[in-house]
Amino acid sequence: MIDVTAAEEIADDARARSNVARLAAAQALTGANSAVIFATGSIVGATLAPDISLATVPLSMYVVGLAAGTLPTGAISRAYGRRTAFIIGTGCGMLTGLLGAFAILRGSFALFCLATFLGGLYGAVSQSYRFAAADGASAAFRPKAVSWVMAGGVFAGVLGPQLVQWTMDIWPPYLFAFSFMVQAAVALVAMAILAGVDAPKPASSDLHGGRPLLEIARQPRFIAAALCGIVSYPMMNLVMTSAPLAMQMCGLSVSDSNFGIQWHIVAMYGPSFFTGSLIARFGAPKIVAVGLILEGAASAIGLSGITAMHFWVTLIVLGVGWNLSFVGASALVLETHRPQERNKVQAFNDFLVFGMMAVGSFASGQLLANYGWSAVNMVVFPPVLLGLAVLAFASFVRRRRPRTVPGLPDPGI
Repeated sequence: MIDVTAAEEIADDARARSNVARLAAAQALTGANSAVIFATGSIVGATLAPDISLATVPLSMYVVGLAAGTLPTGAISRAYGRRTAFIIGTGCGMLTGLLGAFAILRGSFALFCLATFLGGLYGAVSQSYRFAAADGASAAFRPKAVSWVMAGGVFAGVLGPQLVQWTMDIWPPYLFAFSFMVQAAVALVAMAILAGVDAPKPASSDLHGGRPLLEIARQPRFIAAALCGIVSYPMMNLVMTSAPLAMQMCGLSVSDSNFGIQWHIVAMYGPSFFTGSLIARFGAPKIVAVGLILEGAASAIGLSGITAMHFWVTLIVLGVGWNLSFVGASALVLETHRPQERNKVQAFNDFLVFGMMAVGSFASGQLLANYGWSAVNMVVFPPVLLGLAVLAFASFVRRRRPRTVPGLPDPGI
């Protein structure tokens, strides 16, 4: 029996590795979508918006799209399989590029916001890549699968900002219009890659099995995972979305901004080559804690000066902190559900993360415009401390209540 189980795990991991390669490539290409939007959104917004305080609304609409797309992504994946959700997502990505270019050409702020909202829907689907990589994999391989898919974002960190740098002036005087056209083409390539992912429709027995979502969500382990994700991603997003406009307000160039965003994205995904191994060795809670501390350190650096170097170091440290905390929180989520519960639990987790991120994102423009870059950084500290406290409490509860059913998630944690 043990030999049969081991052979099944090896076969499942081989299938998972094949999917990881495709999903990592898709992550690299899909990351160009968010890179283009975050590198240009507040600058285009400042040009098209009727008031400077609305400049970051296009970025907020992207985050609203992220939040709005999470639950439908889970529902579609559960009913029709993940591959169907992937294809729909890349279709939204193509529309993002085409409509974004058209909006810039027409000078329409409303259409540009709609384009970034569609980009958020695409981003919501791409968030499920990390969980799809773990489907069917052994417990030992799951953190590595999640981490390796996230590593594909390293190439997005190079591709996205460089795509903007190479194409932003091709259609003068319409800055960035051609960048969005190229982004649409990149989404089409991602669609072709994702069409080959081995993600069959779930068995009918899996559609109605498992525990109620409320029971799962009440676990201290899930609460800690979701809360750390809620702290990690929205705080990173708050600083990242404000940085390009803040740099412009401080007299720095668009090239300086592109460089900062490029290395921020590389820092976001570069650690993924070893984050999974760190989680396997030290445990997810410790890695999450280190990541949250680094996010706080990034804000401290942001408070120390407004030169280009200060912005760049802030964004780089912020990216590393986000990677450790978010990948670690994702690994924690995988410990809280059974296979038949995965789609609803993962979608609910992402809904919480990106729903809170959407709320905070709308405040970023007002915060920056009315109170400045220092205020943006100060806001980060209280949530980070809260995340660390809840994480410590969940770890304490887990130590007091060890697993009782080998091979299954802890029912009471």
